[in-house]
Amino acid sequence: LMASLFLCQSLSSALADEAIAWETRVWIFERYGTSSRAFYTVFEFTFSGGWPNYARKLVEEVSPAYALFFFCFIISVNFAMFKIVSALFLRDTLAV
Repeated sequence: LMASLFLCQSLSSALADEAIAWETRVWIFERYGTSSRAFYTVFEFTFSGGWPNYARKLVEEVSPAYALFFFCFIISVNFAMFKIVSALFLRDTLAV
């Protein structure tokens, strides 16, 4: 939830920036323009594994600073999910 709100708020200035191509601004609005759109997009790139499709355009056409956000987010979420799955396997294994 916090990631989606961060992306929605930080990209609101990009929507008004005339230096960014119109197609890119439309793409940003379709994915991050409102809090509900941003929440669905974050849900999608978290669980689908297709996060490069959502990150590349932001990094290349809006700001390279979004690379740091996606790096931290993907590393922390993948680490947390890996730990949870490992813990579930260990719990089931040790229960036998």
